[in-house]
Amino acid sequence: MSEGGERVLALLPELLLLLGAVGGLLLGLWTPQHRQGRVRLLVTAACLASAIAAAVALPEPAERVFEGTWVVDTTTGVVRIVVALGVAVLVWLASASLAGHPRETEAYVLMLLGGLGSIALAASGDLLLLVAAYLLASVPLYALAGFAKDSAGVEATMKYYLMGAFVGVLMLVGVAAVVLAAGTTGYLDLAAQLPEASPALLAVGVLGVLAGVAFKAGAVPVHFWVPDVTAGTTPPMAAYITTIPKIGAVAAAFRLLAEPFADVPLDVPLLVAVIAAVSMTLGNLAAFNQNDVLRLLAYSTVSQVGYLFMVVAVAARTDLAVPALAIYLAGYAVTNIGAFAAVAAAPGARTITDWATTVGRHRWLVVSLVVCLLGMVGTPPTAVFVGKLAVFAAAWDGGLAWLVVVAAVNTVASLFYYLRWIAPAFTGVTAAPTTGESTPGTGSRTAAGTARKVQPGPMVTLHAAAAVSLCLGVGAGLWLGAATNGM
Repeated sequence: MSEGGERVLALLPELLLLLGAVGGLLLGLWTPQHRQGRVRLLVTAACLASAIAAAVALPEPAERVFEGTWVVDTTTGVVRIVVALGVAVLVWLASASLAGHPRETEAYVLMLLGGLGSIALAASGDLLLLVAAYLLASVPLYALAGFAKDSAGVEATMKYYLMGAFVGVLMLVGVAAVVLAAGTTGYLDLAAQLPEASPALLAVGVLGVLAGVAFKAGAVPVHFWVPDVTAGTTPPMAAYITTIPKIGAVAAAFRLLAEPFADVPLDVPLLVAVIAAVSMTLGNLAAFNQNDVLRLLAYSTVSQVGYLFMVVAVAARTDLAVPALAIYLAGYAVTNIGAFAAVAAAPGARTITDWATTVGRHRWLVVSLVVCLLGMVGTPPTAVFVGKLAVFAAAWDGGLAWLVVVAAVNTVASLFYYLRWIAPAFTGVTAAPTTGESTPGTGSRTAAGTARKVQPGPMVTLHAAAAVSLCLGVGAGLWLGAATNGM
């Protein structure tokens, strides 16, 4: 096979997603509106094929294709698999709210394109490709955030877009500063040139580029959009926005600190460590008093970025970083999707009390929610527990013992606001009589009349996520133990 053909095959998982998006759009054009579910099947098939292709290529040696701009290694492989499977699950989670929508096909296509952008973030080996990936992982999500076209969705879209445009400009300024300082955009060339670059230009460049990936990850201080967008859109789209782009953004930040920013004369790992500590702390503090379940989960995702950025800070300092990142990304994706599926199962219940009232007769739903929420805390034997253990070990080995202590304190603190949601669901809540007036944050959709109106599709997703979290945790724990004994 020619060299060009081998390069194309190196991007087979991404090509399958792209073909799925184009094919889905064409199929939707020639399919009656009441049969748009065919597009869902095609998109799911494309995602599964992409995940299989990525899994087959995962054990192969790392390589850089297309003049080193696209990196295919373990980090990219894990992101490929997690994103492809995550999009497939979220397409079906969103199907209940999208079925019969005049733009149902477009929603599925946008979800595929956003996933492709997330993978491009993780695989970028060049700053110009990173900027293009940022746009591809942002523009489709602006449309998805306001897909319901209600007032809350429009507001969420505007906040998301304006914040994204502002941070995008900062990112471009950062890229321009790096180019002025080093005269190149490739990561390997930057790694050689930046140690001798102007400190002032380098500082502007590092801050601007990190601002872009931090925005996509939802990290402090560019996290202000997260609660408003999460609460303003539908639960399936909130799950998508807080999961898929975050995976690619964290992987992109990891690669930046492992390669171009590894030896710069600035303490970039300390900067990222501070961002991690502030993100997990402010996310937890803001979540304590939230009664809206979507806003609670939104701030929870902000705190989770803090734990993910711990391993980013030590990307170039320890060999434990890559497996820790892989385990945590997979565990976070499964657990976060499961938690949002619980909200989607009772779409009319937005407050903790309303949700507990609605699911009062579905105890297994509550059990699965407990597995997912305690999984976010890091309770054994869930996947996030193994991920946190690996991340803490990597941070400690990388010389950030103080950050491990901060993370441990925040882990214990996060348990309390998750219990605020779990406790009423277990103990049961007596439905209050409906009145003619609605209270802020509730309304007719969340009144007692919504009790027992539970969607079966999201329930299946929640149960599956809880089961996968447990299985992945046990499997990853055994693998991590075997790898540790073999070292």
